[in-house]
Amino acid sequence: MALSEDEIFTKVQEALVDALGVDDDETTRDATLVGDLGAESIDFLDIVFKLEKAFDIQIPREELSPEDILTNSQYVQDGVVTADGMAELKKRMPWADLSKFQENPRVQDFGNLLTVGDLCNYVDSKVNQ
Repeated sequence: MALSEDEIFTKVQEALVDALGVDDDETTRDATLVGDLGAESIDFLDIVFKLEKAFDIQIPREELSPEDILTNSQYVQDGVVTADGMAELKKRMPWADLSKFQENPRVQDFGNLLTVGDLCNYVDSKVNQ
């Protein structure tokens, strides 16, 4: 049974509120997980666990966190993701809006990109395949 965008957003929001101790009103679609909601790497394990449980899906780590691309010298030069690297990220993460990152693709800024909306799009791609 397909879930609506609102149903997905509500469950994602609940998972984030639970995992990060933030308020509902902070958890907007445009809020970034790291910058706005203060998620740290350890929190992502909790978030993934809660999402897997809430939606009954499996979330392979490399799908949400493409560290193998961001640490690969084939895709990164001087701390900046190359054009090949961007192409690889877009292929791996079709659910994420990478347009802001593309303007200044510094590896250290990558974690600040993921928004609640991106997470909803990702879950939607898993649940409503």
